[in-house]
Order: sequence, then structure tokens, then C-alpha cells
Amino acid sequence: MTDRTLHLPVAAQPSVESLVDLARLGEDCGYERAWLPETWGRDAVTVLTRIAAETDEIGIGPSIANVYSRSPALLAQTAVTLQEVADGRLRMGIGPSGPAVVEGWHGIDFDRPLRRTREYLDVMRAAMSGETLNYDGQIFSLAGFRLRCDPPEEPVPIDAAGMGPKSVELAGRFADGWHATVFTPEGLEERLDDLRRGIDLGDRDPDEVRTTLSLTACALEDGERARELCRQHLAFYVGAMGTYYRESLARQGYEEEANAIAAAWASGDQEKALDLIPEALLDDLGAAGTPERAREELRKFEEIDGLDAIAVGFPRGASPAEVEETIEALAPDR
Repeated sequence: MTDRTLHLPVAAQPSVESLVDLARLGEDCGYERAWLPETWGRDAVTVLTRIAAETDEIGIGPSIANVYSRSPALLAQTAVTLQEVADGRLRMGIGPSGPAVVEGWHGIDFDRPLRRTREYLDVMRAAMSGETLNYDGQIFSLAGFRLRCDPPEEPVPIDAAGMGPKSVELAGRFADGWHATVFTPEGLEERLDDLRRGIDLGDRDPDEVRTTLSLTACALEDGERARELCRQHLAFYVGAMGTYYRESLARQGYEEEANAIAAAWASGDQEKALDLIPEALLDDLGAAGTPERAREELRKFEEIDGLDAIAVGFPRGASPAEVEETIEALAPDR
């Protein structure tokens, strides 16, 4: 059975408390975990700390913390501390993000993202174990670090995000799970083959590697409004967030549409970019419409063999009330 989790809104919210309220609502509605993105708004660590303090059962985690803006030792310390605050409910999500974020916002060269992710996994696990850290990698050479607190009683699982074949293979080989985003059902199944190849290369138990898909969803009584919000969200990610999403869609059979959307956005014609998104693409990448239609679209992803959890996400333009309506409409018990 595929679990349902929440991918809290990537768009700016009125306050930290509003994000805490959404996590509380998710807990009340039976969602297993609240994932929090970290982009250009509030940092994930502070908000997750508040969520952990104000909830009792729902799991928490960043999706994702990028592997450039914090050192691996610092991220390990952060994970240990969050695990303590959350009474064992933390699951980390890490990944390279992309050049637009890493270079444009943080001023760091987007160098060897796969190797960097691999070394972050190694260093974080060693640091969180409580043993003295001695590590000699291609990127990091570290010695002498040791926690000045007890390691967590419940080890912190670390998932890796990725969109391309090699990054997904890496997740299968070295991480505790894979975070997927912007995938069609067919595209996800193809990448799951890469994940299984990584699991085989790492000689690992497939049951120990968890797959989570972040899926943009909007379930409103005004179904057309829901679909328009998701269309705006998709156009923004394809047009404004670098090449990763466009290249991923191209690999999934939507190369012509992805390039046309990006070109229209780059020329300043956002309305044209929206018009270039066909209904089939909207249905292939999310669950949008009336509650009945959104639940039906969600089910086709839940039926994919090898997908363990769907993280219900929300379009950028959705109001807090529309986010709440969607959380309630797509609750696991509905």
C-alpha cells in the first residue's frame, strides 16, 4: 500500500505558524509525514523544529536540503538535533538542487553533484554514529570531528533526491530512499528501473530503500481553478527554474512541449507558456481538479509498483485555504 505524506507549500506562507498549522492538519488527517522544501523563503531547520514541537505523531523531514549550502558535518549535527527534538520522527532528504540555486543564490560552483551527494551520505552517516570522523574522499578530507552528544537512539534515514538515471541509481546504491519529483507514471517507472539497478549494484535489500514521489495536487470544488493553479505551477518550474525540469520532461516524451514552454517563458510571454501545456501533460504530472477527479488521478500513481509514498504537494499560487481544502480532500482515509 502506498503511503500518503505531505510536501508542504514551496510558496511563501503568511507565517511560520501557518506552516505548523498545515502540519497539524496533516497529522489530524492521517498523513504519515510532513516534508518541508527549502528554497528562498524560511529555512527548513527552524520551521521543522517548530513543527516537531507542536505535533505528536507525524514524521518530519526536509525535501530537500541541498548538499552545497551546509557542510556535511553541520548537516549531520542538524539531523541529530532534529531527531532529538522530534523524538525519532525525522527522515532526511538531501540532494544537489541545481545551478540556478547553488550558483545563483549561494555563490558556490555546481561541481560534481553526484560525487558530492555520495560523499555527503558517507560523511553524515559517520558523523551521526558518534564515532570520530576520519574521511578521505575526492571532495572532502575530514579528520577529528566527533559529536559532543549521544548519537540518536533511532538512526536517521537519509534519502537522496534525483531526476536523471545516474542520480537515481546513486540513490538506490547508497541512500535509504529516493525522492522523485516532476514525473509522469511512465517516466517514474523507467527511473525505478535505474533505482533497482543501483540496489543490485549495492547488493542491498530492496525493502530497505524507500521511494517517495512529490506530486503537485490541487483538489477544489472549483475544479477549473484547481487545474489552472497547477498549470501555472508547471509553467513556472519548466520556464523559470533552470534546465533540470525541462530535461526531465524531455526524457519522458514531452521534449517539444517542454522546449516551447521554456521558450515562451524566457521571452516574457507567460500566458503563452500556460497555453502550451496540454491537458494530457497536466494529468500526467499531477492530480488536479474537483476532489473526485484529483483522487482518481492520484490513484494511478499509487498503483505503480515500487512507489512507497506519495507526498501531496501544492501549486505555488494556491491560497492557504486552498491548500487546506486539498489536504482534507486527499486525506489517506478518503
